[in-house]
Amino acid sequence: MLESLEDAGEELKRADHLVYVSLKYTRTADVLLNSLNRMIDCYDHLIQALLEYAKDSKGLEVIPKTPIEKGRVLKEYYDQQEILDNIDLYFLLRKIVRSTHSSEQEYRRHVCIITTIDGREEIINIDIITQYLEFEKKFYGFVVNLIGERAKEHHKEEEEGWEKE
Repeated sequence: MLESLEDAGEELKRADHLVYVSLKYTRTADVLLNSLNRMIDCYDHLIQALLEYAKDSKGLEVIPKTPIEKGRVLKEYYDQQEILDNIDLYFLLRKIVRSTHSSEQEYRRHVCIITTIDGREEIINIDIITQYLEFEKKFYGFVVNLIGERAKEHHKEEEEGWEKE
């Protein structure tokens, strides 16, 4: 659980750097896509941490393998609006990255990726990806507050188990 939170933090730092530094200077669709991929990786780790927490404290028996099943299980075990909204954003980002997309205004301030998701045109530009990143940062803080203490206790118990052997 603690390892998943640490991995999520590292991915969030990478995504932050891509959005606030690399994208500022390169302004290409590739950097936008790389930023989205880092954000998806961060969500993967946060979801894993929440599922491990549900397994430890809420009676979840088996952690699912596929992202769709993980999202469904999270929606069953957690009713906080922050979690539900971020799961929806996670699936939207996954759909954007996997879909065929075009780019416009490369090397300019208004660089964007345009794609169609579920019959609706989605545009990802610098302003939108910055909003998504800030939303994810708040979610990271929420998850850390939610399961941070339990994760530290669990990690301490594991370390003590290794010392005894």
